[in-house]
Amino acid sequence: MAKIKPSKGSPYARILGVGGYRPVRVVPNEVILETIDSSDEWIRSRSGIETRHWANDEETVAAMSVEASGKAIADAGITAQQIGAVVVSTVSHFKQTPAVATEIADKLGTNKAAAFDISAGCAGFGYGLTLAKGMVVEGSAEYVLVIGVERLSDLTDLEDRATAFLFGDGAGAVVVGPSKEPGIGPTVWGSEGDKSETIKQTVPWTDYRDGEVAKFPAITQEGQAVFRWAVFEMAKVAKEALDAAGITADELDVFIPHQANERIIDSMVKTLKLPESVMVARDVRTTGNTSAASIPLAMERLLATGEAKSGDTALVIGFGAGLVYAATVVTLP
Repeated sequence: MAKIKPSKGSPYARILGVGGYRPVRVVPNEVILETIDSSDEWIRSRSGIETRHWANDEETVAAMSVEASGKAIADAGITAQQIGAVVVSTVSHFKQTPAVATEIADKLGTNKAAAFDISAGCAGFGYGLTLAKGMVVEGSAEYVLVIGVERLSDLTDLEDRATAFLFGDGAGAVVVGPSKEPGIGPTVWGSEGDKSETIKQTVPWTDYRDGEVAKFPAITQEGQAVFRWAVFEMAKVAKEALDAAGITADELDVFIPHQANERIIDSMVKTLKLPESVMVARDVRTTGNTSAASIPLAMERLLATGEAKSGDTALVIGFGAGLVYAATVVTLP
């Protein structure tokens, strides 16, 4: 019986570069208030959101991804031709096939890189990061581009008081490559499908196509149920990720949770008992909830502003529709 040769990958993987793209148009809460009965004070107190970015016609999922990816590739100090795989997490690319990752890989000038999309909502970046780490260690790709990108303005019901103010657009990307020491810890991930109705698309595309509903599908959620789940359950997952990496809260430099809601972030910080020395990402204030893009966008901003630095140890956790979640400890690029 023939024996298969073992793969020759890197012993470890890490994030080598990060890039982000935020659409040009900045949308303040006042614009949202044109279609819902609320107030700027209420939106800020409930979510922490002051502004968000909405894409124009030219700022497509692919276009935003290419911009963010170019920055990440340059930051990593490699060329697009060295990218062996492109993983795109998104729920707002409206073509069922082909995967938008193939278009992005081509526009970046990769050398026929493997390319595919995943759908894991707000946990999508963590899912993609885990897949990338596996590819680098296994040896199927030396460098993997992981992109989180959304145009959630296309899936926002501006008359839904519970969600109209939440969502924004943007793209964040990282390059994952070989490392001589661990740079991405074990991932704690999972799903709770019995709670899938708490965040969902209002109706299937077929209902709209067949004329059963007149309103274009949008994202809706049961706010209180999602809040309770995120606050109580995701703090446990975050602690598990710290334990899996052999890191204590006192040893953390940075905390980058999914930018869903500042009240959720504050509650997680309190439950995890993070010391004041830990820098906490609060990109949600000016970017809103960008789902799969939120963690890399927040990471990029912290590094760009100097609030975090290369080599810092960061806990990242994403959670959302499914309900799905993924948490891990990483070394910042």
